[in-house]
Formats: sequence, C-alpha cells, structure tokens
Amino acid sequence: MTGPRTARWAALGTTASVVVCDGRALGRARAAVQAQLAAIDAACSRFRQDSELTRLNAAAGAPVAVSALLFEAVLVALRAAELTGGAVDPTIGEALVLAGYDRDFAAGPVEPSRRLAVARVPGWKAVRVDRRTRSVALPRGVRLDLGATAKALAADHAAAAAAAAAPGSGVMVNLGGDLAVAGPPPDGGWRVRVSDDHRAPADAPGQSLTIGAGALATSSTTVRRWGRTAHHIIDPRTGAPAVSRWRTVSVAAACCVDANIASTAAIVMGDDAPAWLASRELPARLVDGDGVVRTVAGWPAEVLAA
Repeated sequence: MTGPRTARWAALGTTASVVVCDGRALGRARAAVQAQLAAIDAACSRFRQDSELTRLNAAAGAPVAVSALLFEAVLVALRAAELTGGAVDPTIGEALVLAGYDRDFAAGPVEPSRRLAVARVPGWKAVRVDRRTRSVALPRGVRLDLGATAKALAADHAAAAAAAAAPGSGVMVNLGGDLAVAGPPPDGGWRVRVSDDHRAPADAPGQSLTIGAGALATSSTTVRRWGRTAHHIIDPRTGAPAVSRWRTVSVAAACCVDANIASTAAIVMGDDAPAWLASRELPARLVDGDGVVRTVAGWPAEVLAA
C-alpha cells in the first residue's frame, strides 16, 4: 500500500476533491466520483438547458416522469423542507433568479446590477410526487432549485462509489465544503478544516479537526454573494437572501445530506439555530458576523495557539 493521495478538479460550479488512503486506488476512485458528479449535474442542474431539472421546471403544470436520480433528489429536497419547517425549501428557484443568481458562478461572478426583485416562495407542499409512476408535478409558476441538497447527495453517492471502486482504501470526498467519507479511515482519522471558504489557505480563520466516519457540511453567506447584501441562501419566508446572525455554519451528521440540511437551515433560522441544532443532537460550529464562534452538541473546542 502506498500513502494517501489527493485529486482536485472543478465540478458543479465549485471544487471537487477525493482523497484515498491507498494512493494506488486514486485513479479508480476519481473516475467513480466523476461519474457520480456527471450524473447529478445532468439530472439536477438549473444552469444547464439540457438537464432533467430544467425540463421539469419548464413543464410546470403537468406531471413529468423523471429518472430515479432526479426523483431521489426531489424527495431529499422535500424531506429537507419537512425536517426544517420550510427553512430549506426547493421552491425558491424563482426567488434565486429574481435575486440575481441566474447563472453558474463558474461562468463568472453575478453582477450586482442583475439583482432585480423579490419573489414569493410557493412552498414545498405545492410539489406533488407519485412514487408509483416516479413522476413530479409542479404548479404553474413554480421553479425548483435543488442546489444545496443535490450537491450533498452527490457527495454521499460519490464517497460510496469511490469506496466501492477502491476496496480496502478509505476515501474522503469534498464538494465545495460538502464532505463525506467511506471505508476505513487513516490512522487518527481524516484531517479536515472548516472555514468561511473551502478554498481558504490553512492560516485563514477556521478550525482543524478529525473525523472517522460520517460527513460534514458548511454553509456560508460569505462566498456565493454579489453586491453588498445578496447571497445564495434564500429565506423562504421573505423570498430574499437570508438576513442572519450567522455568516458560516458547519454541521456534522451521519450523512452529508443531513449535515447540509442542518447547516443551511441554521443560516436561515438565525438566533433560533443553536437550540434547534442542539435539540437534534447535531454537533455544529456557528460563526457570527463579527467572527465570534459558538459551538453546540459536542462540537470539539478549538485549540488556540499559545
């Protein structure tokens, strides 16, 4: 067995990486991850004219039979809405477009002048799914956005696929702060760092820690933003970018989907987030606008340099 090796590349409008304990397995693990990301992009991207989600949004008003992957992603998004009391809602698509987020950040920053208006969010209960026919029906005027939960779902799928492609070698997949591990971890666990921006250098404000299993997700209003106040996390109650005490929230959970649901909801919930996270025993690190850190539910304390 050789030592750990890492591959990084651009995907899903962010940075993707896979780390393997056994470097000999890196090629197989990367190929498995890339296949999963290509599938989720083709199914769930709202920026591709040829994606399944684009076709579903265009057919609002009629039931549409969809692939197993898109159907799973829709069910995951609806579950997120139910678990969070609507704080994370997939029917924010029109609100995102009117707020200015109408193109992939990989194509360049969204211009402040593109921010146009605020849209009413119809609410996740307007979406109808039929498990028998594997179909989804959206009311007219409803546009789904699966961005956050679909990326986390991709991280879970990709980690499992990479571990299957590299048996015996533990793997860690990171998709722009949505991180999942699978297989046997390295001695001492996986070393990870959480910060406002997953691309930040090691000496930027943040925290280093280790995990042995499960997943981490970080949601932040500091990265995908435009103008002075606009960012990509929409508060469904207002149809506008969330105004929150927290600029960044990191959550640990058994899977990346659950971690992402909680971290995104915490931004929207604001002052109510710590109690909500603690009641669900979800370890979390919350950073407020001044950089003050609060931790809940057993998140490890930061070790400050002497």
